[in-house]
Amino acid sequence: MLKERTAPPFSNTALMPVLAFAMTLFYTTSGHAQETAAKAVVDPKIVAALKEISSERIRSNIEKLVSFGTRSTLSAQDPASISSGRGIGAAREWIRSEFETYSKDCNGCLEVKTDSFTEGPADRIPQPTQITNVYAVLKGSDPESAKHIVLVTGHYDSRNSDTLDVKGNAPGANDDGSGTAVSLECARVLSKLKFPATIIFLTVAGEEQGLNGSRHFAAMAKQQGWNVEAVLNNDIVGGNKGPEQNASVVRVFSEGIPVAADEKQLRQIRNLGGESDSSSRELARYVAEVGRTYDAGVKPLLIFRLDRYLRGGDHYSFNQQGFAAVRFTEYWEDFNHQHQNIRTENGVEYGDLPKFVNFEYTAAVARLNAATLASLASAPAPPTNVRLETRKLDNDSTFAWDAVPGVASYEIVWRATSAPDWEHAQSVGNDTRATLKLSKDNVIFAVRAVDNEGHRSLPVVPVPER
Repeated sequence: MLKERTAPPFSNTALMPVLAFAMTLFYTTSGHAQETAAKAVVDPKIVAALKEISSERIRSNIEKLVSFGTRSTLSAQDPASISSGRGIGAAREWIRSEFETYSKDCNGCLEVKTDSFTEGPADRIPQPTQITNVYAVLKGSDPESAKHIVLVTGHYDSRNSDTLDVKGNAPGANDDGSGTAVSLECARVLSKLKFPATIIFLTVAGEEQGLNGSRHFAAMAKQQGWNVEAVLNNDIVGGNKGPEQNASVVRVFSEGIPVAADEKQLRQIRNLGGESDSSSRELARYVAEVGRTYDAGVKPLLIFRLDRYLRGGDHYSFNQQGFAAVRFTEYWEDFNHQHQNIRTENGVEYGDLPKFVNFEYTAAVARLNAATLASLASAPAPPTNVRLETRKLDNDSTFAWDAVPGVASYEIVWRATSAPDWEHAQSVGNDTRATLKLSKDNVIFAVRAVDNEGHRSLPVVPVPER
């Protein structure tokens, strides 16, 4: 939780008198009185939208996905199979029809599209295979802000014990019918509203064959110059009903050192201690703040690593292109209900079936996603060209950044170098330059933009400027 400036973020009592004085803020370019950052604003529009998310709709969508028998990327997608309702082609067409129905309900507000390509032969793809991503675009209402994109995704393909089995049943209720249901339900509910920025509701295929669909989509976004500021990947968010499950939290994984960083960026990260301040890590912290602001029914548990051991997900495809992306996953996975043929052995049930999914939990994860998407799409763009002056040796910290359209004010946030989340925030008005009498060597800073209604952008960590 961000705190007012009532105490310094250190425990060393010898430093307390010095730091208590040092935390007085003043502006170098104006005579404004100091201001304390306001508490996070609860937007009634977002609150109302979260109430519309339905566990029954989640259940219905997951059961419908399971009804296609298998959604293996390698399974049938010819017209006859689509007509009979079996295979990934039938699942694809149903997802597209759902997005189109939501668009009709909002008078055509969604642009429903597909991203189709041929993959392979490749690992886990023995022959050339068509892979199709299905997505819906809710374009931003403000021409300038609409260039900024936030995205939610889940993969609609499934598998059983054998990744190459195209005929056996692979229900994929949790992995990843649950994530697909999150994207669909967010689209249904948020399409009823208008946001300044653009939201993309994405479902991808080919995840089980090697992140093929997301890799193609992320590369397309990069090639076409899309300004994707945040990607929320939901994979295994069904809240498996096993006794070890903690249904009050959802894990949020985020990369530390960016996989897309070049050598110059890596040197800077090492020199400044920025190993935990990638754009994806800032997105994870944003999700945590949204979780404190809105009662979604589940709280984010930040896991500061890219993913689980020896596992991967579609957020990594976006990380590879330099986009901020995180993964939502239930707290405790039951591997008897993942990547398994349906069977019973020695009294143990195997298979990823709907009866093992907690639909209320998945709906809560959808609310957290929707609140994050809506908060980001309502907020101003993050500040750009954020600098921290290092021209001379001093104990003050002076920041500068480029002005952001539609901003009411800016906030500087900071935390101890050993703290996982932002601890303090200070409003600095609408100037684009400010000084804190707090040593840059002792804490980590970032700057974020705030609009008239209190919506906050993602924070941006400054780079040193000489």
